[in-house]
Amino acid sequence: MTMKQLTLPAIALIAVAGAAAFFYGSQRSGAESHAASGTATASDAATTMEEAPQDGGIVEMTLGAEDAPVTLVEYASFTCPHCANFHMNQLKQLKAEYVDTGKVRFIYRDVYFDRIGLWASMLARCETDRFFGVADLIYSKQDEWLSSRDPVVLADNLRKLGKVAGLEEGRIDACLQDADKAKALVAWFEENSAADDVRATPTIVIDGKKIDGNSYEAIKTALDAKLGG
Repeated sequence: MTMKQLTLPAIALIAVAGAAAFFYGSQRSGAESHAASGTATASDAATTMEEAPQDGGIVEMTLGAEDAPVTLVEYASFTCPHCANFHMNQLKQLKAEYVDTGKVRFIYRDVYFDRIGLWASMLARCETDRFFGVADLIYSKQDEWLSSRDPVVLADNLRKLGKVAGLEEGRIDACLQDADKAKALVAWFEENSAADDVRATPTIVIDGKKIDGNSYEAIKTALDAKLGG
């Protein structure tokens, strides 16, 4: 997916619109019964989290050993179908072969094409220790929750996913309506994407260098070259 750059002057509108949509969705669905089961969690003990917050209180989401010899950064959007495919396929292979074995430290960074992607990120980041589990849920159900063009319906779909992930309703609403966090996230995204020249998603950066393509073969070749394999 090609980059559509968001600019900071638009963030106030995005944040306000987001809060309004979620509030309205909450009111509209308050009388409905949502049957939710299961809890999304990090997939295994190899999952680690960078707990020290970045500027603006943003936490870097990571998998793997902090002292791994190679660092791989993925730039992705929750509304990008190519990113959903990457997470369901290439990332699982990379995690098994490189991350879980201590060779690579994986960092996930958000890209925002639209306010919907921003909302999804705010939901996934609601509880940092559950980020990758919630992210997997959002990506695996992408076709379902993105099935509408109505922002209120989309907002309500995300709230339902949050409940399936085991998040409390009050916590979900607080996370999704956090205008300060929305502004900080977009500012952080703009800084990161400019530094790494991110123009599309998913974009893969290995030890500070953007690679061509995002196929498993392309990434594997670049990682093996770095690892001397």
